[in-house]
Amino acid sequence: MKAQSGNRRSAVSIIICTLLSALFVFLYFWFDLPPIHPRSPQFWTFLIISMIVTALIFSFGGLIRKLRESATHNRTATVSVPELWAKLKKASPVFRIMAGITVAVIVVFVLSSFIFSPVFCASQYKDLIQSETGDFAKDVSEISWSQIPVVDRDSASRLGNRKLGEIDKLVSQFEVAENYTQINFRNKPVRVTPLVYGDIFKWMRNQSAGIPAYIKVDMVTQEATLENLESGIKYSEGEYFMRNINRYLRFRFPTLMYDNLSFEIDEEGTPYWVASTYTYRIGLASGKDCNGAVLVNAITGEATRYALGDIPTWVDQVYDSEMVLQQLEYYGAYQSGFWNSVFGQAGVKYPTDGYNYLAIEDDVWLYTGMTSAGGDESNVGFVLVNLRTKETKYFSVPGAEEFSAMSSAEGQEQHLNYMSTFPILLNIEDRPTYFMSLKDNAGLVKKYAFVDVEQYQIVGTGNTVESARETYLAKLAENNILTKPDDEPTPDIALEVTGVIAEIHAVVQNGNTVYYFRLVDDSTIYTASITQWEMLPFIKAGDTVRFTCAVDSTAVGAFIPE
Repeated sequence: MKAQSGNRRSAVSIIICTLLSALFVFLYFWFDLPPIHPRSPQFWTFLIISMIVTALIFSFGGLIRKLRESATHNRTATVSVPELWAKLKKASPVFRIMAGITVAVIVVFVLSSFIFSPVFCASQYKDLIQSETGDFAKDVSEISWSQIPVVDRDSASRLGNRKLGEIDKLVSQFEVAENYTQINFRNKPVRVTPLVYGDIFKWMRNQSAGIPAYIKVDMVTQEATLENLESGIKYSEGEYFMRNINRYLRFRFPTLMYDNLSFEIDEEGTPYWVASTYTYRIGLASGKDCNGAVLVNAITGEATRYALGDIPTWVDQVYDSEMVLQQLEYYGAYQSGFWNSVFGQAGVKYPTDGYNYLAIEDDVWLYTGMTSAGGDESNVGFVLVNLRTKETKYFSVPGAEEFSAMSSAEGQEQHLNYMSTFPILLNIEDRPTYFMSLKDNAGLVKKYAFVDVEQYQIVGTGNTVESARETYLAKLAENNILTKPDDEPTPDIALEVTGVIAEIHAVVQNGNTVYYFRLVDDSTIYTASITQWEMLPFIKAGDTVRFTCAVDSTAVGAFIPE
């Protein structure tokens, strides 16, 4: 009877230990969501910790059983700490096996990291990203001042929160997520972000219908709109169970290694989650690189996995910006091998500390400057990386690095203590030009600035983008930078006009002086900017002038007194 009772207690103990171990493993997997992939360090961490905890549970179960047996035979016996440890190891030999496996896995990963480190594989790290030399004037087309994005992530967040606050019904139940993914929507730069449930109780109240809308912020006009959906978003990061987008992806694709989960919309405005998948190009777990993406319809949960070349063109954020910057660092550092990056550093260059995004055609490109290893306050050039295809172009344009340009712009309004946003790169009259917004202490955009990349002391600021651009162009002209070859045709010219000034009036528009005038026996009203001829303030009625005129009656070219 005693033997049967002991066996029964042993069986019960094993069952309890098994259930506790299974519960721990399940909860660990539920919250950590590691990929079941042999090249994933996260998976091996999950496996090792699960094995150690399981071994400990069974070890303590065996120890407790032995202590009970000891107490039954000798109720006055005491057990010292060394004896407890000895009994623990003896109770479960599996514990020693698990410890051995843990050490072996750690050794394998450490050795792999060392053997396949840049010390021995610098050329492979360099080749993670391939760059071609770009032609700035050709590759970065000039855009109209009315297309220049002025909203950064911080401003978009303020605009989005303000928009939601205008709608009492929603603001009581939902909050705005901090995603604010920058995309090109119908050839316009916008930032989009979903709403999220306010808390678990509001989730319980609304989860059956889903999240009813998302926020879209126009980066040019600063207009924030609440885009209502016919059917709510069911799959999001704010869900608690299987509709949580990360958990949904993990259980749908157990072996998938992914990160950079971004919120985007297609050309019809349908919300999607874009999960970039990755692999390791070097060794066991080195040289992380994107190899595709999974697109999940945020409303229906329909999920499709794509290889890199098959990803729909409306998707903009496939490559993670931080991963791209890391690869650019490898590319700039290891052009002549690892040791050159440490000693000598001939030709070594690194990305600057900041980056921004540039909309070109229907894609989003990451922009960052490249500076020499000397650590001076100048760039030797800059790169543009397509975040959908990783097409990379390097432009050798020496000039001020971004933070110097930011300081230069802030210096123009020093008395107001405005802070500059990180610049974006624009093509202004075929010249690389930094553009940035100037904010006050409350984070509100007050002015705009254009700074020449090559000569960062040339700065144009204004209360509007148009006035800042006009000021900038005027300063370029003052420095004899904006000159046209004699044989270059003047665009959109209708005719050459010669006449006598009948009347002329100066008007200040957005901080710039514009002259309106008529000629004798001519009812047309002509306009001309002070930037076109410095003698315009001295022109008066009765003077004879000759000039070329565009079809909109704007005088262009030099004024020549007769």
